[in-house]
Amino acid sequence: MRSRNITRDSGGRIVPTSRDTTASCEEVWNVLANGWTYATWVVGASRIRAVDNTWPAAGSAIHHSVGAWPAVLSDVTRSVGTHVDREIRLEARALPFGKASITVRLHPIATGCRIEIIEHAITPPFDLVPNRIQHLLAHPRNAEALRRLALLAERSTTP
Repeated sequence: MRSRNITRDSGGRIVPTSRDTTASCEEVWNVLANGWTYATWVVGASRIRAVDNTWPAAGSAIHHSVGAWPAVLSDVTRSVGTHVDREIRLEARALPFGKASITVRLHPIATGCRIEIIEHAITPPFDLVPNRIQHLLAHPRNAEALRRLALLAERSTTP
């Protein structure tokens, strides 16, 4: 399945980056709920150091590294909240750039699932950049992340 282009709603606001997959919402959720797969689908994450045993419950965290050796930084992504099989809200640190809010939503469709992701900075100075510009800048990375996430979920459906 293909990633959809960046589109705008009737008010001109940018809608989330999305991708349709043949995997069900439950199969995509199973990948999201397995913190050990995080570095496989999140662009920039290079390895997982630890996953809280309550992941993806609100307040739990994935302890990961970003970057390529030898310039690897330890980082953490926290779950802010979930709606099982439908949505996960994350707060990711992106040292030295601050923190970002990330929401991944799953929508059932006739052929499987539509995955949406939206990300924006929540700490200075990047939070001063308008959200629509942030979304445009994050779109290529988020489109690749959704491609990887869909492939992992689809793989779980093959015998």
